[in-house]
Amino acid sequence: MRAQNVLMVACCFLLASFWSRASVRASLVVGAVRVSWIRSLVQCCSSCFSCRFMHNRKQRAARANKLTPTNRKIMGQIGNSDVSRRTAKLSDVDQMASLVESKDKKSVLFNADVQMLYGEVFIQNSCLDHLSQAMALHPHYLDVFLRTQNFLLRGDGPLPYSYRHYIAILAAARHRCSYLVNLQKQEFLLIGGDPNWLKGLQHIPKKLRDIYEINKILSHRPWLITKEHIEKLTKGVDNWTLSEVAHAVVILAHFHTMSSLVYGCGIRNEIDQENGHTFANNGQEQQRKTGAASNTKTKSATSPSESDTEVGVETLMQRMKELQERPPEEPSPEEKAKRFEKVENQALGLAAGSPPTLSADISKFIEDPTFSYQDFARRGEMSDISTFRIQDYSWDDHGYSLINSIYSDVGTYLDEMFKVTYGLTYFTMGVKKGIDTSMFRRAVWNYIQCIFGIRHDDYDYSEVNHMIERNLKAYVKTVCVYPERITRKDYDSVMRDFQHSEKMDELGISPPLYVSPNAPNGHLQPPVHVNLMVVEARKQAELLYALRAIMQYMT
Repeated sequence: MRAQNVLMVACCFLLASFWSRASVRASLVVGAVRVSWIRSLVQCCSSCFSCRFMHNRKQRAARANKLTPTNRKIMGQIGNSDVSRRTAKLSDVDQMASLVESKDKKSVLFNADVQMLYGEVFIQNSCLDHLSQAMALHPHYLDVFLRTQNFLLRGDGPLPYSYRHYIAILAAARHRCSYLVNLQKQEFLLIGGDPNWLKGLQHIPKKLRDIYEINKILSHRPWLITKEHIEKLTKGVDNWTLSEVAHAVVILAHFHTMSSLVYGCGIRNEIDQENGHTFANNGQEQQRKTGAASNTKTKSATSPSESDTEVGVETLMQRMKELQERPPEEPSPEEKAKRFEKVENQALGLAAGSPPTLSADISKFIEDPTFSYQDFARRGEMSDISTFRIQDYSWDDHGYSLINSIYSDVGTYLDEMFKVTYGLTYFTMGVKKGIDTSMFRRAVWNYIQCIFGIRHDDYDYSEVNHMIERNLKAYVKTVCVYPERITRKDYDSVMRDFQHSEKMDELGISPPLYVSPNAPNGHLQPPVHVNLMVVEARKQAELLYALRAIMQYMT
């Protein structure tokens, strides 16, 4: 294996060297030749990574029994064979390359760092999936994400591999995310999981069924988790160890929030999934564009005016400047609490649309489908549930050390994801450059956690109303707690100055691979960056409630 790794590194250096020379000559090469070079690069990359890919596949096979005929039959029902999936995805990339204009020097396909990440995606998943392509708009995040997910699903840990993927299925199903459910079904069967489990919750071991209550609560109302839930899991027959509980909780939180990202970015099904994306011929493509344009006209005639609903970049920049220049103020603890409650209560009126129809393929993994998010401010007579104060229990001071003590190293991965996302900035806002967006990012992060009843005592929540206009609040809340209810109206109503952002145009991603069919003209509308903040802020909120319950049980 060491020799294979050396060979792979050598090949990568050769590719990098070739790329360096080719980029110098790029302006002299016509578009057709460049597309040919991209195709060759994709083929070379797949060859270079084949050793590691095959080694990973052998490791998976060694962890569980080889695929039975039944497994293979079910795999055929879910999607094509693994080899077919790889071929299909390479065809996608090949077609994607042909869409790149020769003058587009900043395309993702020419970015060596992203190419290496795509190679890692291919090694882990046997394909270049649409979700990873969307996250590649932020390569640093994708890098951390891949390492974290690989650790959770394939690294050392207390849970069996079949349990890990099945728990991921249960988590994604709570938000009716068929995209993630289907991907995890395939992974479950590839590692030798019992195909009978995919028939539904009645066919799984009691130990797995016991985790479902925590899955349901953590997904929608995490403040309801108590030490009694942890005690119930760790006592009696088929009990869980604390390390197993911690592992399961992290997987649940990870896939709950990934559902938000899938819906928030409008990720389409893979081409080997039902209703998956395939490239249309010229006539079909023209029809799609015509339909999109028609829909856009209809939308423009019925939507409220932009000035009535949207705070533009210029206004937002002016507000940030005013906040930075205002005299220092230290509100009393009581005043801070009032400002938090004001923001919390304002979120009550931000209702989402109706939930989509529950398909039979998803319903078999769901119990109590009517259980959903309820505004924390409406907890009513449940006076024992108070606001979660970060100064009493925080990730940095409590959660990080606790999770690392019972599930070694996972806290390090999670901490890196939180920090990368919170600090992720390109110092741009719309078309404006050289902008410090820290105030805006902090407002979004704290607003997301406010939705779950978490208060940062050192933060002035009056800044939330300065930084985040109502439509963006509604969008963030929907993606966060009702991701399956996202509609075109939600896309259209927020961050118009950020639509078709320069970031996405420069990267040259082919939008039809992963954008929502509801998004106008096939563009991703609002920035992926905001959705990443939703993912990680929500994940941290879920983990804080769960880890506090574990700590209370331990003490």
